[in-house]
Amino acid sequence: MPDAANPPPKPAVNGVSAARPAANGTIPPSSAKPQFRQHPYRPPPYRNHRNHHRSRRNLCCCFCFWTIIVVLGLVLLAAIAGAALYVLYRPHRPQFTISSLRISKLNLTTAADSSASHLSSLFNLTLSSFNPNSHITFSYDPFTLSTFSNSVLLANGSIPAFTSGTKNQTVVRAFLSGAEDPDAESVTSLRSDLKKKGGIPLTIEMDTKVKVKIGRVNSKKVGIRVSCEGIKGIPPKGKSPTLASVSDADCKVDLRIKIWIFTL
Repeated sequence: MPDAANPPPKPAVNGVSAARPAANGTIPPSSAKPQFRQHPYRPPPYRNHRNHHRSRRNLCCCFCFWTIIVVLGLVLLAAIAGAALYVLYRPHRPQFTISSLRISKLNLTTAADSSASHLSSLFNLTLSSFNPNSHITFSYDPFTLSTFSNSVLLANGSIPAFTSGTKNQTVVRAFLSGAEDPDAESVTSLRSDLKKKGGIPLTIEMDTKVKVKIGRVNSKKVGIRVSCEGIKGIPPKGKSPTLASVSDADCKVDLRIKIWIFTL
């Protein structure tokens, strides 16, 4: 009869005998290696690359949309500010008038063999600048002057810098002179103009930069060109200068805005 205190060992299962319980009823740890359960292979979750690219594209579209909105807002604010300034101050362009133009010298000489020609000239210009604005002041840099006859350069000169206050008229004087050897095409054109009975057509161009002051606000310097046309002059035959006809002279003021390498 088996002993009740020591029960018989349990039969082995899969070649491994079961542990016999101790006298106090506890089961000692098994000396056999533990059996690890192998989990089935699970592939990583599938990532939809199409949705990823779509989200990036939506982000770029959103950024572009808000950028356009901001730019349009800034343009609208600038337009509103410009309209407000125009209504408050009624800005007008400065006005230039040629008071007089004296021709002291305008000679075109040609060598006996017609191999070369020489042009010498001297002009005395009186210019009037008027500021028609009541709240705007113009500050001009030095002017660069050029006198032409049908695109043929006759003389160059300059006018010093000056400031034109509100409702102010400024009179300046300048000398223009030239001494050069023009090419054959320029000589032919100039000879034809000198033979005209009404006088040689003259054009005066003036380039400078101007800064505009409205109240306490100062703008950046902007390039301008003043072109005066409709002048007729007769070259002097002696030492006495001749007075050019400026009654039909018309001076236009144009902005000279430079964008990269282009000047508008």
